[in-house]
Amino acid sequence: MNGFLKTATDAALRAGGAILEIYKRDVAVEFKSDASPLTAADKAAHHIICDALEETGLPILSEESKTVPYEHRKAWRKYWLVDPLDGTKEFIKKNGEFTVNIALIENGHPVLGVVYAPALNMLYFGIVGQGAFRATGDDLFQGLEKNYEALPLKSEIDKHQSVIRVVASRSHMNPETELFIAALEKKGRVELVSSGSSLKLCMVAAGMADVYPRIAPTMEWDTAAAQAIVEASGGTVVQYGTNDPLSYNKETLLNPFFVVSAPL
Repeated sequence: MNGFLKTATDAALRAGGAILEIYKRDVAVEFKSDASPLTAADKAAHHIICDALEETGLPILSEESKTVPYEHRKAWRKYWLVDPLDGTKEFIKKNGEFTVNIALIENGHPVLGVVYAPALNMLYFGIVGQGAFRATGDDLFQGLEKNYEALPLKSEIDKHQSVIRVVASRSHMNPETELFIAALEKKGRVELVSSGSSLKLCMVAAGMADVYPRIAPTMEWDTAAAQAIVEASGGTVVQYGTNDPLSYNKETLLNPFFVVSAPL
């Protein structure tokens, strides 16, 4: 498993480097059939990651190759699930809150995850049952063993012991999320925190937030890598209104609504 982690982190770092080169320039934007944006950075990262992961001999499902028929992939027991550039809208806005997501799925569940935010020099990674970690700084390419921290970060948990920190945006609040937050406010003071892409789940894994209700559509590649990191840190990602974790390689790649919770 650690060999898979090295392959995935190396691929994420290389893809992130290519994304940053394009990020520095004016970026042309295309639109896919579902009206979601697509850039040269998405395409470059996709090819870099797939070329690296193909060496493992496992199947790969990427957002940019999502037309793999269910009749073919339903037999997959272990495969890579990739979002080469999660947060393309953030990339276009140039706010830095975009990530490279690589997950290893086994029997319908993410067991390994890598989330790299190249503009922030921040890498999250974890293996379920073995722990989750965050590495930061300009020397990420020099080896993770020198600069990583175990998640959750105790200092972040201690900062807000009397506050329930909820990942949400006031400007993009739907009625269901408002009701969820109102129920939390009966238990204590609620503070809203925000971030883009899969970094929202990573904030919970790191102890920078307590709960993230996602009562809106997402796709499997949006969540898999970060879910592995959350669960490796001791947190949970469950379907909204249940205790069932999100599952993967469904016939439809659309996720049900879900709630991410920090370790108890």
